[in-house]
Amino acid sequence: MIRPAQQDEALLADLAAADGGPEVLHVWWLGQSGFLVQWNGQRMLFDPYLSDLLTKKYATTDKPHVRMTERCIEPAQLTGITRVTASHVHTDHLDAETLQPLATGSPGFRLYHPVPILAEVKKRTAGAEIELHGLGEASPSLEGEWEIHATTAKHNEVVRDDQGNSAYIGFLVRCGPFRLFHSGDTLWHDELVKQCQAFGSVDVAFLPINGNKPERRVAGNLDGPEAAALAKAIGARVVIPCHYEMFEFNTASPETFIAACEELGQAYRVMRCGERLDLKR
Repeated sequence: MIRPAQQDEALLADLAAADGGPEVLHVWWLGQSGFLVQWNGQRMLFDPYLSDLLTKKYATTDKPHVRMTERCIEPAQLTGITRVTASHVHTDHLDAETLQPLATGSPGFRLYHPVPILAEVKKRTAGAEIELHGLGEASPSLEGEWEIHATTAKHNEVVRDDQGNSAYIGFLVRCGPFRLFHSGDTLWHDELVKQCQAFGSVDVAFLPINGNKPERRVAGNLDGPEAAALAKAIGARVVIPCHYEMFEFNTASPETFIAACEELGQAYRVMRCGERLDLKR
């Protein structure tokens, strides 16, 4: 099994040591689509999956979720988290066994989720000290130096409720001078490109690379070359791949992503689980 670059106490020590002030953005990959970002002392989590729920759930089925990478941190150990995202209802993005313990270490955090999945969000977070905040493409969250906008994700289809809110979303985030894009799970579609371009140049894009293969019997994502092309299309300063090296049946090598980025002249960073990246202004 893959060992994280930093794990448990070592990761916590690195989080505590990262204090670059408002001109530095700190980023850690926590595995799958999970990222922790810290700006000016404030911490936000994108789509954390820090449990073994899916491995246990599918252990005796014909679609076992055999884990590839060790968990880098117990969610209850994370403190100071004020914002968390859940881009859609799939368990590796909306995980009760991550969110419930996380609320013990960081009580009262705000959970941003698609409006149409509110009932399921309430079910999975029941009893936890979490503030729920539904996001639609037309209803961003504006909080001083933080802005969070929803993008439309296609996984594998765009699914909307009667009010036009997408059940699968990504997140465009501004924190101080930095602009971030976490796509959630999505395929390429032109509306997504337009939404990102309208937001302005993105400093860092977190994009899946595991691809879309029907034989896996799960909804698909961008593959490596598509992720590189999307990052280039939206003017990303750097792109970080994700959604691989978690489950054996649904992974991909970053090699084609790297090759495509280099061919396009797109800056990229392939991270290890638990590793830190610092971006400066």
